[in-house]
Amino acid sequence: MTSSTENNTSNKKPKKEAIDKVVPNKKATDTDSDQINAEKSSGLLASIIERATKSGLGRRKLNPSSVEADVAKNMEQVRDNPAQLRLAFLGGGSFGTAMANLAARNGCDATLWVRDKRTVKAMAKSQMNKKYLPGYKLDDRLKYSHDLESTVKDKDIIFLAVPSLAFRETLKNIAPFITGQSIVSLTKGMEKDTFALMSDIIKDELPEVNFGVMSGPNLAIEIMKNMPSATVIASHSEPLRHAVQAALHSAFFRVFASDDIHGVELGGALKNIYAIAMGMAAAYDVGENTKAMLLTRALAEMSRFGVETGANPLTFLGLSGVGDLYATCSSELSRNYQIGNMLGRGMSIDAAVKKLGQTAEGVNTIQQVHEKATKEGIYMPITHALYAVIYEDKAALGVALHLMEAGFRSDVEFVMPHDYSNAALTAQMQAAAKNSDDQDQEQDSENDSENVTNTDDDSAKNKVAKKDTANKDDVNKDKK
Repeated sequence: MTSSTENNTSNKKPKKEAIDKVVPNKKATDTDSDQINAEKSSGLLASIIERATKSGLGRRKLNPSSVEADVAKNMEQVRDNPAQLRLAFLGGGSFGTAMANLAARNGCDATLWVRDKRTVKAMAKSQMNKKYLPGYKLDDRLKYSHDLESTVKDKDIIFLAVPSLAFRETLKNIAPFITGQSIVSLTKGMEKDTFALMSDIIKDELPEVNFGVMSGPNLAIEIMKNMPSATVIASHSEPLRHAVQAALHSAFFRVFASDDIHGVELGGALKNIYAIAMGMAAAYDVGENTKAMLLTRALAEMSRFGVETGANPLTFLGLSGVGDLYATCSSELSRNYQIGNMLGRGMSIDAAVKKLGQTAEGVNTIQQVHEKATKEGIYMPITHALYAVIYEDKAALGVALHLMEAGFRSDVEFVMPHDYSNAALTAQMQAAAKNSDDQDQEQDSENDSENVTNTDDDSAKNKVAKKDTANKDDVNKDKK
């Protein structure tokens, strides 16, 4: 990939060659066919993008739809031979490693990027991610790198599997090397303080690229064990969805498609909240009735929140919704479940996170969703309860009892209207939030008044002191 300036100076003769690399002419000779087959390793999507950039479009002016049109014509080749795809996986955690390994096993040219050079050398030598997936041998064809530029350059798709806190920074770091590659987020969560989903961050930092998000009930260890699993790739780009399916689909891992990016991404982020709740519930040794109630009311909250923020409620009935919710809330392998379980046993949030030693996205998501739901008036009782326990040091048992006593609701969201008591609950929540704000304002006003009073008192005292000093001076003069 070259800069747009270099492209403009050399975009006349090579144009036909770039086209021939991807779309063979019907009149091509056997020699031409052999040459085309030999050049397949250069990457199908990369070749198409190269053609687009050589036409003078440049990185910032790249028209994704024209690239997609060319890709769509060649998707049959991709399905039959995914080895044509060149992929980069950024982030050496458990899920990023599992996906990179899956792509390499499917024959793709897959490179796993890890920030630490020593870790890269250790993984390349042992063919194992000893920190996150100990005991599981990785495919011999998987490549490793700590050099970000060489990892992402000339690739077709870049998969980001870094924690949400590092997502924006990673995009900024790869931006200089992006010349048309597609971006797929494997990260489930929200950016701290902005409520931005990973797709929002991609649009902010790389507005010209095709992108997608992937989510589902995907516990990395089970995928490494070849236990049948499935995921969802959501993108507005049909060719990108097909390419991801070709790269990752296997006998043990199915990849389904969706065009509801927001819904799929929200499902992957919100379920972490309820995994923490389920882990806490397990610490209290609750019964199956309680677990079932918590699971279904969590799904109601997810779909309610999703609709209020623009998602399709039916998306939450799929793999990224109820599927991921069930897997994460039922498995002790889930990091968020483990955090919840430690909290339920009396451990502080800081101690629990430190003991886990990995990122649990649900901790940040609880805070983000609580603030957003409170501001928008979205009824999210489980989320608010968890916030009270984690961030306000409320007793978990007392909060749970309060949840059980709270008014009435209809069962399934969007099937029948909620009764008056449901509207009353929302009104009470909004009133409580308003009262809290009013109290804060009153406290600020009182503090300001005290400051003014203290200032006036100080001024009066200073005046008296000055007057006394003046009187003493007069007395001394008279004596003299």
